[in-house]
Amino acid sequence: MLNLSGLNPPQRQAVETLSGPLLVLAGAGTGKTRVITFRMANLIRHGIRPDRILSVTFTNKASREMRERALKLLGSRVKAKPVVSTFHAYCVRVLREDITALGYPKGFVIYDRSDQESAARTALREIRVGDKAMKPGDLLNKISSWKMSGLTENQAGEYAEADFDALAAMAYRKYQKQLRASGAVDFDDLLLLTSRLFKEHPEILQKHQAKFDHVQVDEYQDTNGVQFSLVENLVQGHQNICVVGDDDQSIYGWRGAEVQHILNFGGHFANTKTIRLENNYRCTNRIVEYANRLVRHNRNRHEKKLIAHKPDGSPVRILAFEDETQESENVVKEIAYLITELSVRPKDIAILFRTNEQPRLFETEMRRLNVPYVLLGGQSFFDRKEIRDLLAYLKVLAAPRDEVSLLRIINTPARGIGATTTEKLVQLAVSQGKSLWEVVPEGIAAGIVPKQAQAALSDFRNLLVRFRDVMLEHPRDLADHVRRLLRAIDYNGEIDKQYKDETQAEQRKAVLEDLVNSIGQYVEKNKSPTLEGFLETTALMDRDDKSDKDSELADNAVRLMTLHSAKGLEFPRVYLVGMEENLLPHRRSVESDLEKDIAEERRLAYVGVTRAMDYLTLTRAKARMKWGKRRETVTSRFLFEMQKEPGETLNEEHVGGEEDELFDASAPKQTLTSLFDADDNPPF
Repeated sequence: MLNLSGLNPPQRQAVETLSGPLLVLAGAGTGKTRVITFRMANLIRHGIRPDRILSVTFTNKASREMRERALKLLGSRVKAKPVVSTFHAYCVRVLREDITALGYPKGFVIYDRSDQESAARTALREIRVGDKAMKPGDLLNKISSWKMSGLTENQAGEYAEADFDALAAMAYRKYQKQLRASGAVDFDDLLLLTSRLFKEHPEILQKHQAKFDHVQVDEYQDTNGVQFSLVENLVQGHQNICVVGDDDQSIYGWRGAEVQHILNFGGHFANTKTIRLENNYRCTNRIVEYANRLVRHNRNRHEKKLIAHKPDGSPVRILAFEDETQESENVVKEIAYLITELSVRPKDIAILFRTNEQPRLFETEMRRLNVPYVLLGGQSFFDRKEIRDLLAYLKVLAAPRDEVSLLRIINTPARGIGATTTEKLVQLAVSQGKSLWEVVPEGIAAGIVPKQAQAALSDFRNLLVRFRDVMLEHPRDLADHVRRLLRAIDYNGEIDKQYKDETQAEQRKAVLEDLVNSIGQYVEKNKSPTLEGFLETTALMDRDDKSDKDSELADNAVRLMTLHSAKGLEFPRVYLVGMEENLLPHRRSVESDLEKDIAEERRLAYVGVTRAMDYLTLTRAKARMKWGKRRETVTSRFLFEMQKEPGETLNEEHVGGEEDELFDASAPKQTLTSLFDADDNPPF
């Protein structure tokens, strides 16, 4: 029996609405995950087969959490499981079944960012555009925005208004041609190709529609055009769609998310029932008041107001420092005091900032005062050279037509196959319209390859054929095969050559061991493991789980992170730094002077404020260094908007000069404790 007594009235109403279009507007800290999982369990309790319910979200972490909570509610009696997936993972499932209808191989490879940049560089070279005119990263950003709007390579040119866009559209066509020739798709293609499948092949759409009677979408405010189209297509027949989200937390417009999807949900789906979750269980009343006052300045939004269920707590502090150096020194000194003198756990503290440049000074101070910290969003495990090299081997073994990966490993570790040899092979492949892998034997036989490289090239190809065969025949021994592959190519020897420092070399080898371990874990978890399956899991994990891995690293450390990275998280103590015009709101939004751009920046500030559970400190610098000169800053408009009365003087504390520091960490403890509440809790 499902016990709904722990739900508040709006939550319960959402959980008990089991058919038709349902919009759940879930404010920050109002228990949206609880609602979506209880609703899933309630559908099953009312006779819906678990595997007929599809719940979609944006990250693997959210997907795992939702699945675990639902299964806990359902208990062990339920044999079938609800389908809980990210958008991208769901699309991979569809494409593995039906992508051949679009002319792609069933065993397609998913390109990661490095593969994409290599393909983009080649595409730009083919249209004779150098790095100065367009960088590969800029091209990929443009292609991504087109794909997220649902535009194929043949349609993009029609929307090109400037010269940059016209060149990018030409390169887009070359880029896609390369991907198809390599039997590869990029991350955005997973969504776009699934959308194309559904549009161009009604029978395939019908097959996938028939699999589910109910669809739920979490974080609906983050959907882009293609994701909206996918959801709309899937529920055409039954209209049993429940979306949960908060337009006030729509902060991903720069990557294609369209807040209009949640604002106009009722217009897209007739007879929509709207339920507002406004009871906030995360923040103190004072923090909630600041958040409400801030976000109500956005005009185009669903009307709602957070209601705090925690008492007032400590006042929200606004601190104004003379410059960015004093800002970082004082904030970190305060954090050091909290940790050393008041035994606050480092992981309960977060410093949030708008741009990637801001944390440098804070990091310097953290190191100086020995404060444990982690900067979230650093180098991914999958971005390390050793991991990229080994994954390239595995990609070629899974899909020999993957030219980007083949070119990466053809002489890694060095085996005497130089740039001249690879160039001749590429020219031969282009002239014959074949893949690089296919023309290698011809190149050797025809003497196109220099004699000294022929044996090395032949041995290399034979090694790959041998390992490909054994991995296909014995997939349950994948980890052992990969270990043997590393020995066969003597990758450890390559590491020893590259890194003379023994400690550094051992660290690099340990990273490879971690990857082999992850292959073993993949095999253990899957009844029918395959090399393609592991690569697919890795590709999805690389994008979705970077922040998850970062969070694990931060087990006992202060978190430094951007506001975008902080969404979905909560911390007892938050410092939101750099509250100035051109930082928050960001300069691009200030210069564009468009209401929608400032509105998104305001939502970003709102997200930052509502990450704080008990203590919130907002800081600004009165001056910052710009191009080597100290320049005065302008106070963020958002600080004024959070005040009780419009136009009132900003209620802030000015901290400047050494004699005026917030507190002196070297002072006797009795002096310091006078700054804090009687119960030894600092008022921040």
